[in-house]
Amino acid sequence: MRVILLCVLCGVFLAPASGASAQGARSSPVITAYVFPDGTALKPGQIDAKALTRINYAFAKIKDGRMVAGFPEDAGNLAMLTALRRENPALTVLISVGGWSWSGEFSDAALTEESRKIFIQSAVEFIDRYHLDGLDVDWEYPGQRGAGNTHRKEDRQNFTLLLKELREQFNRETKRTHKRLYLTIAAEAAPEYLKNTEMDKVQRYVDGVNLMAYDYYMPGPDNTTGNMAALFESPDDPRQVSANKSVLAFEQAGVPAAKIVLGVPFYGRAWRDVADHNHGLFQHGKGGPEAYVPYARIAQTMLGHGFTRYWDSAASVPYLYNPEQQIFVSYEDAESLAAKCKYVKEHKLAGVMFWNYEGDPSGTLLGAIDHALRAIPP
Repeated sequence: MRVILLCVLCGVFLAPASGASAQGARSSPVITAYVFPDGTALKPGQIDAKALTRINYAFAKIKDGRMVAGFPEDAGNLAMLTALRRENPALTVLISVGGWSWSGEFSDAALTEESRKIFIQSAVEFIDRYHLDGLDVDWEYPGQRGAGNTHRKEDRQNFTLLLKELREQFNRETKRTHKRLYLTIAAEAAPEYLKNTEMDKVQRYVDGVNLMAYDYYMPGPDNTTGNMAALFESPDDPRQVSANKSVLAFEQAGVPAAKIVLGVPFYGRAWRDVADHNHGLFQHGKGGPEAYVPYARIAQTMLGHGFTRYWDSAASVPYLYNPEQQIFVSYEDAESLAAKCKYVKEHKLAGVMFWNYEGDPSGTLLGAIDHALRAIPP
């Protein structure tokens, strides 16, 4: 009886400490950077490893059904990135395959059991060759044309099978090497993506879904200006699009909040010939050769140089307008990123992803994310 009573008392007094320990040991939010040198060599000190938890190196491509390097500089760049683990032992480095320009062979690679086996084996060999921590599948997009790609209605099921078989092979590799391999995907924040995928099944096999919650408005396809990365819907927005709406849609499709990584842009979108009404927001506009504007150029050549910053309080994002040049710019800044990080914490999402590191070499935006996400009480 004394032994039993002692055990009961120990359980009573130890339970709170055990619970606090479990809460304090919870993992920190993911901060994922897409690093896209685009055929150039990375320089020492270019990447702030301590502010990141994950790097997705973009992009490998598919050739004859196999995953291969995209650029001659990739081997050196990957060696430099994996060496950053010495600065941050918790850093993981993944290879991202595909992307907008190189997703054309995904449908063929995923088509049959044999074609999937060839692709998966090449992916494992690639990861092993460059000492990486896993794979990010950036298929843009299953069942959709994308940049003019081959696509099939069977992509919907084959996408699931590809990820399922990747996970199975990764698990076998982990048993052999005792090293965990991560598997993530980049996902379009659009209803069409959910219609052409089985996200309730896909989420079982992936560690994270990098939700590309940007480009809701783009000059060229859209002749109306708008918030390209709104956190919430603005009442004046004729399309009623937002990151929040996309997150809820993915959750309803079966993706747990804890696997959703909220994507943010380190660039802006610019429209020209925009009339001076409502400071250019939700007005008619045209695309142009400089419709894609990295944040560094916004900070250096637009802010304080004829462009006035405005804040859409409903959408929690900024925008710029130059009445003389009639140019409207939708973009992201430190204030809007702080709001999105708060959203991530409140909704218990996995973390934040951004495209891409090269858009802000000063580290202003990454610093804002790092400060906001790491300021979590234990």
